[in-house]
Amino acid sequence: MRIFVLLGFLFVWLPALEAAPPALPSQLGPGEEEASPDDLGTLPDESVEGVEAPPEDTPLDVLFRNLAAAPDDETARRIARKIQILWLQSGSDTVDLLMERAASALKAGNHPLALDLLDTVVSLRPDYTEGWNRRATAHYLLQDYGRSLVDIERVLALEPRHWGALSGLGIIQRQLDERAAALQSFRRALEINPGLDTARKAVEALEKAEQGAPI
Repeated sequence: MRIFVLLGFLFVWLPALEAAPPALPSQLGPGEEEASPDDLGTLPDESVEGVEAPPEDTPLDVLFRNLAAAPDDETARRIARKIQILWLQSGSDTVDLLMERAASALKAGNHPLALDLLDTVVSLRPDYTEGWNRRATAHYLLQDYGRSLVDIERVLALEPRHWGALSGLGIIQRQLDERAAALQSFRRALEINPGLDTARKAVEALEKAEQGAPI
């Protein structure tokens, strides 16, 4: 089921959640004026149709195969970290700087600033998966679940194996009381990265709920 279907449920369940703050006006992020013309891009349409899949048999594919077959959590974490390092490579010094500042802002709890910086990131590099993933996180922390879901869909279109986006999707689905969908998302995340302790615990809790036990 496409993630956009969830947006219909969002309008039903939002009254039960704390009201999301209004969208903040976009601001220039640090370093934006340093970008070269080749770095500039426009935000893609929210539709993800036509996005090309990554080439087969790349080093990343090998890492993912090793990750899925990891014999223990420590091995899985080590391989996952290698994948995350590759994910973070944007190919742009400007974007790297913006990502560092956005990470610092998120860590400091300054979510609006992080969102402004990440808006610039996805504008400069619309094919950069981790920019969309971090922005989905910022939207979530600002309780803007609709925009977070849209960004998660973009992440999964660019990299269907992004276990962080799948886990984030499961968290939102669980909050919207879409337990079956959340269970599917967490299970998929674990298939990709069996070392995800949080996803494993979520699966256990949701499976107990299916059997009638409280969660």
